Formats: sequence, C-alpha cells, structure tokens
Amino acid sequence: MRCEEIFGLMKTLVDAHTMGIDAAVSLLRECNYKVIVSPLRVQKALETLESEESQRIILDWIKSNKINHIGVSYRLDPRDAVNIFGRLVALLKKEQYFECLSANVKSIYFAGLKPACDEIAREYSGRICTFRGGESPEETLMVMGIPKEDIPEHIVSGCKYDRKIQEFGRNIIKKENYKSEEKLIAKKYPEYATRKDTLVKRLDHNFENGFQPLIRAHSGPYDPDLTREECVKKYIGWCKELAQAGYLDILSIGSSQLSQSNFGEKWNDKINGGGVPVNSEKEYIDIWNAAKPMLVRTYSATQNVCRMAEMYERTINIAWHALSLWWFDELDGRGPNSLYRNLKEHIATIKYIASINKTIEANVSHHFAFRGCDDTTYIISTVLAAKMAKKCGAKYFVLQNMLNTPRSTWGVQDLAKSRVLLRLVKELEDNNFRVILQTRAGLDFFKPDIDEAKAQLAAVTAMMDDIDPKNIYSPEIIHVVSYSEALYLATPDIINESIKITRHALKEYRAQKWNLGIVSEAEEQIRERQYRLERDARKILKAMEENIDNLYSPAGLYIAFAAGWLPVPQLWSDSEEFLIAKNWQTQIKNGGVEVVENGAILPVDVRINRCISNIPQAKYILNTKYGG
Repeated sequence: MRCEEIFGLMKTLVDAHTMGIDAAVSLLRECNYKVIVSPLRVQKALETLESEESQRIILDWIKSNKINHIGVSYRLDPRDAVNIFGRLVALLKKEQYFECLSANVKSIYFAGLKPACDEIAREYSGRICTFRGGESPEETLMVMGIPKEDIPEHIVSGCKYDRKIQEFGRNIIKKENYKSEEKLIAKKYPEYATRKDTLVKRLDHNFENGFQPLIRAHSGPYDPDLTREECVKKYIGWCKELAQAGYLDILSIGSSQLSQSNFGEKWNDKINGGGVPVNSEKEYIDIWNAAKPMLVRTYSATQNVCRMAEMYERTINIAWHALSLWWFDELDGRGPNSLYRNLKEHIATIKYIASINKTIEANVSHHFAFRGCDDTTYIISTVLAAKMAKKCGAKYFVLQNMLNTPRSTWGVQDLAKSRVLLRLVKELEDNNFRVILQTRAGLDFFKPDIDEAKAQLAAVTAMMDDIDPKNIYSPEIIHVVSYSEALYLATPDIINESIKITRHALKEYRAQKWNLGIVSEAEEQIRERQYRLERDARKILKAMEENIDNLYSPAGLYIAFAAGWLPVPQLWSDSEEFLIAKNWQTQIKNGGVEVVENGAILPVDVRINRCISNIPQAKYILNTKYGG
C-alpha cells in the first residue's frame, strides 16, 4: 500500500454512530493517507441502492474521488447491514470497480455488530475484513492494510501501555488461576445488612484480610415471553443466587425504563425497553430482602425524582443515589423533563439526599462522552457536579469514572484524564465532604469474543489501579462490567466469574506492578498529557465561575450548557435551544478527544472567549422559555 492511495469511509444517514468513523479518519490521516468521508447525499444513497439514481451517486463519488479502499459502517440491525453491504459489493463488482483486473477499489472493510460481521465474513470467505468493536488503534491500521513503516512513532509509543496491559490480561486468563478465587469475608458490625447499613460503613469496616474495593455489578433480566410479575420473580431468584455466592458486594438493579418514568402506574401497552419491570414498593422490598447481605441500588427516576428517591430509601435502603443533572430528560430523549426542570429537580433531590446524610453519585461525565465531548469537558462536567453536591450539603460523593470512553482512547490519555479528574474533585475534600472513587470499564469497550473480553476485563482492572498507583485504598469501588457485555446479558454465573477475574487481576497486578514496569515506563507520557488537561480544565472552570452568575444553581448550570461551555457535537436533539452546545467539532488526536477547528486543536483561550460571547444568547433562551 502507498500513501497516495485514498480511503473512502461510508455510513447510512439513519445510523447516527460516527465515533468509529471519526477515529479511523484521524488514524489514517496521522499516517498521511487521504480520507474522504461520505457526504449526506451519499449516505442517503447507500440506504436506497435498489434505485439507479442512488447507484449513480455512489459510483460517481468513488470515481470522482479516486477511492482505492472503502470502509462501510452500519451498527444497527444486522440483517439490514448484510443487505446494504451486499448490494454495495454486488454493484461494485457489476460495474467492475472491485475484484477485477481493472478495478480501482482494492479492498472493502465492514464495521458493525457481531452477527453482521459473522455473516459477511462467511459470505465473502474472508475476502472482506471486518471490525467487530474493541480494536486498538494499531489493530485498526493493520486490518486496513497500513504498513508498519507508515504508522507514526507517536502512535506506536502511545499504544505501548495498551499492548502491555492487554498482555498482562491475557496471561491472567491463560493461567486460569482466577477460577479458584475465593469470596472475601466482610467484617460484621451492628448495622451490617440491616436498614441502617450504609456504603460508608461498608467501606470503613471492609474485609477481614485487609482493604479491598467493594464490587458493584449491574443486573437486569427481561424476558418478553414472561408476564411482568414473572420477570420480577425471576430477578428475585437471581438476587438470591448472587447473595448466596457471596462475591458481589453491591447489587445494581437494572430497572425498566417504565420503572423509572411511570412507577406505580398501569403500563398497559407501554414499551418496556428492557430491564426489570419493577412497579411496586413491595417488589422493591422483596428484592432487598432477597439480596441481603448485599447493598442495593438502582437508577434514579426520570420524573418526580425526589419522591422516587424517598421511595428508594423506604424500600431498598438505597446504597447511594445517582443523579445526572443534565441528562435523562428531553435533552437525550430519556425522560419527559425539560433540561431546566431536570436541573431544578435534581438539585432539590441532592439537597434531600444531603439532609438524610446519604451518598450521592454524579452520573455525568460519560453521558457527555457518549455525545462526543472532548476530554476536558469530561473532567469539567463532573467537577461542576461535585461542587454542586458539596454546596447542597452532601457529605459523601461517589466519583464515577468510566474508562475506555470512547474506546479508541489510548491508555496513557485515559490515565491522564482520570488523574486530573480525581485531583480536581479530591481538592474539594474536607471534614464534611468525602470523595469515593468508583471505576468501571467502558460501555462498548469489550470485544464480542469471550476469551478476548475476559482478557480485556483483567487488563482494565489493572488500569484502574494505575490511576492512583501507590494508593492501596484506591479505587474504593469497582463497577464490574461483565465480559459478556458485547454479546449477551450477564447471568449470575457470568457476573460471579467476572468478579473472580477482577479480584484476581487486581491482586496479581499489585503484586507484579513495579517489576512489570508497565505504568512506570508510561509515566512521562501520562504527566505531559495530565499537565495540559489540568491547565485547560482549571482555566475553563475559572472562566465559568467568573462569567456565569450563580453558576452552581439550576439557571447557572443551564446557561453553562446552553452557552456551549460543555460541547456535545453528537447530541441527537435538533432543538434550537441547544444549537450552541452542538456547534463544536471534536476529533481524536494523539489518543485523546480534542475540540478542533479546521482539523487543528482549538486554543483554550479562543474557546473560552467564544463561550463568554454566547452567554447573553443562553440567558435570552432561559428567560424567554422558562422565565429565568
């Protein structure tokens, strides 16, 4: 392959997933290859290839841009993916654009869900390379045929940490010693497993053989063939099974969307959307009883948030409350509240939680990341939430940090981002405010291959320990995402095995860490990135506090969002209310996500000045729509 060869990357108009394409574009351009991304006209044509007009649009685009390599991404229905891709390949072969002596297109790649990738691999006997998710930057480039000599040194060295930590993970799984990992014995205290038990008590008493992180896992089976009551009964059985096994410390109920939005109502023909369809206080009490001695928690509601928080206290003695401030409302389509009403409800609920001395989590930063924010925004959004919680009187704050988000983030960048986030939030600590770090793997991090995913789970556990590498009390909580995440729902057996892998990987990494030298060799790179992220985050936070009146209030946090201080270029909402927030470009650069303009990183001072100039417009929107 030669650098003058041209890549064309395509998606359909209906598929909103762009992060994978953006990452591939960035990587190829860093290797000095020209990349053409399909415009809207071509995206629409790809959906309707049965028409001659659409075929002509596709062929003209390929020919006029002299494209040699085509990548197609489709992450929706696998059957549609196979059909769309099949029509495209058939068209290119028929018109002699592919797989003939005179063909200008030398290779075609497909990125999508595992079933679609499996079918395409079978149908084309391996002639089409597929991307199933979870590929590293180096793996991506190699699959696309980029010679090693064309891959820049900064990508090779930047991915060195990832290669080594993944090798550690593979060794953990290969040896299989994790299978004999025994459950830890919790220290008992008078309130243990009673209505007066708390997360803080569980952390402070911890385990008989010394401090270890508490393990949290999410579970939520739903079977459309069962009645609602049968689904809840099945889940209660799961709770008993997990409690009896004794590996899990904190059970997170994966409740139905309807449980969050329409609790206690008649659901009739409303769509469940997956998750446990809990719909009565008695059912929550039954779950709590079945789950003992585990601590129990669940999702916040999407309306009547404070009333539901009170109900969670009565029924499951909720281990901690998680509130998302800006999210789970009209902004992301997950709830009925407007953004401003949501902020008011959530802040009022934080005050209630503080009044009963319970713990609050800001379920914030990764939701910004899902909408394409840069790494600095990832940090800032949680710092704002932590400061808001402290001002509301909260004494205990769970700092959730989702690694591998987006999954193309390099490990050294993830660690730099995590360390800055931890430092800025920890600075708020005093005698009345305690920060509890909770780490987890990314939502779409795991590969749809069981052995590889198990190795990834072991590797990301080691990575969690590198955030605060000399502190044996960090992280305090690990949210274990099961290795089956990319393939199917985790059953109790899979959850328990995932916990064994996590516990064993952490123990082994702590024993071997300084001899392996994985993080010590990467420290210089991490510190360089850490310095710039911290400098920019502090600058932006200072500017926000100086320029937004009463920042730590519903109106202040609304203006912060509406004026574009927290960029979300991939927000699906097309409301004019949020145009400024969306009017940014982000791109993966050097393994991290940056705000860019014309392909170059936007200087932080330019960004700040632009946001300041947007404040009057954001105030106008707030006043005209909500009366200030």
